[in-house]
Amino acid sequence: MRRLGNTRGKRRTGLTSRTIAVGVACAAALAALTAVPAEAHGPDGRTPHWELKDSGTPEVRFRGLSAVSRETAWLAGTQGTVLRTTDGGASWRNVSPPGTAELQFRDIESFDARRAVVLAIGEGEASRVYRTDDAGATWTESFRNTDAKAFYDCLTFFDRRHGLAMSDPVDGKFRILSTSDGGRSWKVLPNTGMPAALDGEAGFAASGQCLVSSGPRDVWLATGGAARARVLHSADRGLTWTASDTPIPAGDPAKGVFALAFRDRAHGLAVGGDYRPDQSSPQAAARTGDGGAAWRPAAVPVNGYRSGVAWLPHSRTAALAVGPTGTDLTRDGGRTWRTVDTGSYDTVDCTVDGGCWAAGEKGRVARLEG
Repeated sequence: MRRLGNTRGKRRTGLTSRTIAVGVACAAALAALTAVPAEAHGPDGRTPHWELKDSGTPEVRFRGLSAVSRETAWLAGTQGTVLRTTDGGASWRNVSPPGTAELQFRDIESFDARRAVVLAIGEGEASRVYRTDDAGATWTESFRNTDAKAFYDCLTFFDRRHGLAMSDPVDGKFRILSTSDGGRSWKVLPNTGMPAALDGEAGFAASGQCLVSSGPRDVWLATGGAARARVLHSADRGLTWTASDTPIPAGDPAKGVFALAFRDRAHGLAVGGDYRPDQSSPQAAARTGDGGAAWRPAAVPVNGYRSGVAWLPHSRTAALAVGPTGTDLTRDGGRTWRTVDTGSYDTVDCTVDGGCWAAGEKGRVARLEG
C-alpha cells in the first residue's frame, strides 16, 4: 500500500528431533503465559516476557520477520537490510543483498537456516524479490516489477516450492504473483478468478502478514483503505478468490486489516485498526472459525491498533498481537485480549519448537522468554 511506503500461518520444515526436544522444554514458559489465572508464572518464578536482543542496527525498522526455530531467525527491514541469527539472537550477521540500500524490505520467508526469500516493496521497479541458498552469502534477484501500476506488499509460501506474492490492485483487481520453484522464478496469475477491488482498497505492507497461507492450498489476503475492510480467501493457491467483510473499521486510507494468522484452514485471526498514533482504533481484532467466510468481532485489544499477529505453538486458543504501543495476548481464540507488554513491535512469528520472536522500529528484536 503506497501510503505505508515510507513508514504467516507459515509452514516450517527441517526441524530435527533435538529441536523438537527443545520445544518441550519451552512449553512450560508458553503454558505459563496462557495459564489461568493471568498472574501465572513460569517454573523459575518469572512471568514469560519479551527479552530484547541487540541487533546492532538502531537505524533500521524491521517489518519482515521469519522465525525458523528458537535459535534461528531472519529479519528484513529498511535500508535494504537483512539480518540472520543462529544462536538465539546473541549475535546477528548482516547478510543484506548487495546494492539494495535504497530498498525497503517488508517481508521475508525462510525455509531453514540457509534458504530464504525476501520482498522489497514500492512502486514500479522498487518491488523486487531476492532469494538466497547459502545463508545470505549470495543473493539472486528473481523478480523485478516492471508495471508502474503494481505495488507488492506481502508474500507467503505453502511449502518449499509453492508460494505467492500480492500487489495492490492493478486495473481494478489485486494482482497475484506465483512461484513453483521456491522463489527462483515468478509469474503473474490470471485475474479472472479475483473479485473486483473496492474503491481505494489495498493491502498494508506493515508486518509481512497481509498474505498468509495454511496447508497446501489455502491462502488469505487482508485489505483496508476502502469503505469496508475485507479478507479474501483462495483454496486453490490463488487462482480463484472469495471476499468477506470484517468488523474491523475501514473507510479511511489508514484503516483496515493489517495482519492475519491461521492455525489451520478454519481458525483465523485478523488485527488492524488505524495506524496513525493520534487516532483511536475501536474494534481492532476479529476471528473466524470457518476459513474466513464469516468474521466475528473480538474484544478490543487494550491499546488498539495492531500490525502483527501469531498463534502460540502447542495451543489451540492462544495468540499474540503486536503493535507500536505493545503486545496483547488472547487465551480464548481471539474473543478477548489483555496487554502483556508495552514495547513497540511491528511483527511477530512463532515456531513449532516453542520459539516466538518479535521485531520493529529502531532495530528492535526480541524473543519470548520465561
